[in-house]
Amino acid sequence: MIDVTSVENMRKSDKYTIENKTDPLTLMQRAGMGIYKSVKWRGKILVACGTGNNAGDGYVVAHLLKKAGHKVELVLTEERFSPDGAHYFEMCKAENVPWRVYNWGLLEGYDMIVDCVLGTGFIGEPIGAVKELIEAINQSGAYVVSADINSGLNGDSGIGTCSVESDLTVSIGSYKAGHYLGQAKDKIWGLTNVDIGIGLVDPPYKLLEKQDVKKFFRKRKNFSNKGTYGYISLIGGSVQYGGAMKLANLSATAMRAGAGVVRLCVPNEIVGSVSPHLIESTLYPLSSQNGCVKFCENETQGAINGSKAIAIGMGLGQGGENERIIEYVLKSSTVPVIIDADGLNTLAEMDVSLISHASCPVVLTPHLKEMERLCGTSMSEILKNPIKHAVSYAKKTGATVLLKGPTTVITDGETVYLSNTGCAGMATAGSGDVLSGIIAALCASCTDILLCTAVGAFINGLAGEMAQEEYGDISMVASDTARYIAKAIKSL
Repeated sequence: MIDVTSVENMRKSDKYTIENKTDPLTLMQRAGMGIYKSVKWRGKILVACGTGNNAGDGYVVAHLLKKAGHKVELVLTEERFSPDGAHYFEMCKAENVPWRVYNWGLLEGYDMIVDCVLGTGFIGEPIGAVKELIEAINQSGAYVVSADINSGLNGDSGIGTCSVESDLTVSIGSYKAGHYLGQAKDKIWGLTNVDIGIGLVDPPYKLLEKQDVKKFFRKRKNFSNKGTYGYISLIGGSVQYGGAMKLANLSATAMRAGAGVVRLCVPNEIVGSVSPHLIESTLYPLSSQNGCVKFCENETQGAINGSKAIAIGMGLGQGGENERIIEYVLKSSTVPVIIDADGLNTLAEMDVSLISHASCPVVLTPHLKEMERLCGTSMSEILKNPIKHAVSYAKKTGATVLLKGPTTVITDGETVYLSNTGCAGMATAGSGDVLSGIIAALCASCTDILLCTAVGAFINGLAGEMAQEEYGDISMVASDTARYIAKAIKSL
């Protein structure tokens, strides 16, 4: 797993290192050297610098480039320096590195531009010369290298309406959450990290890698049967959101992810439309009223009996007796319950203590709008720091929270996993259902619910990437992801 940190943790760690281990000039030299060694330099190079320590890294790079015989120039947003940055700027002047203060206009004639304008501590939106310089970098057509993080991109959220688009970003010390969340995938086309000797003070987040997920899947024994790998129940569907193929696809997804038996529990009014599409799964009809599942204690208990994991909410609709059904499942089940889609919307209207007092492990899989409904915090506020809000809600409820996004956040309130697999083609109806099926299947055969959920997100994203390779990001649909689950798992 790769360590990923918050801006605050990086700031504290940097401060601790300076006070106890290494002086700031040495750290700045290491950062600049790390950037210098990470790039194959060519042609005419411009190093664009702001006024903070991020600019100091740029001065180190410019000095090293000049010493190595490269054609390099400096452009500054203003003639103002941090104390450590001033030291290395003077070294550039002593080496006769050409420099100027940016005075609007295009940046033409450069083969490469090094972006050292703003660092990870920047909050807000760039204005004035800084904004103009960022826009000029993006319009330059040059190969762009960003130091630590792309200028204008928030280090915790990966959001920035005016930010540099880089061909390569060289993270300093540790990767930041902003390298993965929000708009990062659309802004950063290459990413690497250089270690400059800063140990993290607080525990980092953990970004899953293929080798981590590979360990999760063990070769199956011949001396086993379907019961060995778990019965799971999927409760959902309504007349309005019948989606016969979608529901059948959901159950097939769970089978592909390793479930031994899948019981698809749907209102009896749509049984006729769903059953022709089921092959391996079993069908469990539930009483219905006005096209939605009607609560019947005996039936609900029958739906969950013998299951090793339960997923509820997909296509359930907003009518009927969803609250009674969800409350009964949370109070009666002792196996993991994954709640998604309309299940989350229903849960948002219920007492939050129902989750914390549940008799079973609970996994919540909201997208941003569903998260807004659950925690009563606006989407715009959640976007500012998705990890913080996911952790806070997980602590409040005792649930495992999977917050969907370009990079998925998975947390139990203490440990935070990140899964960076996935692609633009997965922004389509039904993708969340596929994810729920995978997680349910994995939770049926493992007691580490947090890790199961994180691995589920990784597999879902990996299958989506494979599907996009075949179908493209525009024409891809959720069932394409489902068809690639087997190949995704086999590839590990």
